[in-house]
Amino acid sequence: MIAVIVPAHDEAHAIGHCLASITVAAADPRLRGEAVLTVVALDACTDDTAAVCAAHGATTLEVAARCVGTARAAAAEHALARGARWIASTDADTEVPPDWLWRQLRCGADAFCGVVEVVDWLDYPDVVRTAFSGREAMRDGHRHVHGANLGLSAAAYRAVGGFPPLRTGEDVALVEALAGSGARIAWLARPVVATSARRSARAPHGFSSFLRALEREVLGGGGALRPAQLVQE
Repeated sequence: MIAVIVPAHDEAHAIGHCLASITVAAADPRLRGEAVLTVVALDACTDDTAAVCAAHGATTLEVAARCVGTARAAAAEHALARGARWIASTDADTEVPPDWLWRQLRCGADAFCGVVEVVDWLDYPDVVRTAFSGREAMRDGHRHVHGANLGLSAAAYRAVGGFPPLRTGEDVALVEALAGSGARIAWLARPVVATSARRSARAPHGFSSFLRALEREVLGGGGALRPAQLVQE
């Protein structure tokens, strides 16, 4: 069985599109009918996220942590308990392509790290879009880590103890642990997922914060990015 894990805090407005895209990816005929379990960790949700998940047939579990690392870990543990052999991770404001799961499974490694593209740049100026395109490095061999486009085998996940309970950077910490364990990591430009440029951050110093810092940098407002921020969620 394949599992897809999604952390969510008040994502009723966005998660439906995410889950619909996962359903399409799960139906890829090249998966040969293998079961796909989608697990959403409802982290202190106060809106209708649970109802949207139910409408899409996703499994949900309650987490009251306001911590994305704890939420991802809870979803992963649930999936492992159900017998998942591969864990794919994405975010509630992200849409995955139809070949997402199939390409992860055929990456030829213990873990897959992919890139993201932004489809709704909202009010960000063109110079920010250009700067992001230059830094994201849409090519094989990149060294970006995004919890929105990540996957690994159950064995590799268990070997490093899973996602740490961090409010941000849990994906980077996991991949660093994988690299330290000698796991094979595929840094591939495909499949790429489409994510949001929303300014309302769910995780401190996550992708939304990264884009705002990039905006300040390119517009000359200070707040230059640290190198480590280039591999943040």
